[in-house]
Amino acid sequence: MRARPSAVALVLAALVAAFLLAPLLAVVPISLTPARFLTMPTGELSLIHYRDLIDNPDWGRSILLSLRIGLVSSTVATALALAFALGVWMFQPRLSGLLVGFALLPMIVPPVVSAMILYFFLTRLSQVSDAIGYDSWIGVTLAHIVMIVPCAVVLILVALAQVDRRIDLAARGLGAGALRRAFTIILPNIRFGVVTAAVMAFVLSWEEIGVTLFVTSVNAITLPRLMWMGVHDNIDPAIAAISVVLIVITTIALLIRMLLQREEPA
Repeated sequence: MRARPSAVALVLAALVAAFLLAPLLAVVPISLTPARFLTMPTGELSLIHYRDLIDNPDWGRSILLSLRIGLVSSTVATALALAFALGVWMFQPRLSGLLVGFALLPMIVPPVVSAMILYFFLTRLSQVSDAIGYDSWIGVTLAHIVMIVPCAVVLILVALAQVDRRIDLAARGLGAGALRRAFTIILPNIRFGVVTAAVMAFVLSWEEIGVTLFVTSVNAITLPRLMWMGVHDNIDPAIAAISVVLIVITTIALLIRMLLQREEPA
């Protein structure tokens, strides 16, 4: 029999949730202000800043660019992390701990240090081709891949840790090669971990701002960079409007996920 939380626990959970959500909910009335700066509405409400999201092409371009960078970087990062994790798990090299530590370096090193290294790396690439270097979408994608691979590696290694190694040994004993074992035995058992790693990698790329500020200037303006510019340059209330839109999209995605989980058989 499943235990039910007490009334006190429910009240405390509701209070904690309200405390955490209050700053997010405060963005909603700010987005409805008719003023041209960030402020609470004093009287009438207006949708002018939501209209700005449609009329101003910069928002659309930045959203499409963030989607493109996020999809490409998360796909490449997940593939690299999967290949690395499978290699470590299947072959168990002698220096596997050192290899894992090396793969996780971008997660351990302060972001400012990683950003400076990537800045110098991409400026050098710009000397080869402007299309793949500093302030290009491919350059930003390369920087994001470096930053999000460690997270994907951790998630896939966690998924592999739950797989019984004896099934891989049995397939190996029956003559299956490494590729066949990886694609027919191991991957089906960690597919949810791989999907989770890909989704998390996309989210990290979508919201990345620290490194992006170092490796972009005027051409590759992602959505977080455009929002940062709006806060630091002209305090554009459209930032509140786009924040509300992102909150609504995230809430809908979570509700859909909850409904799908409820419909899954026990």
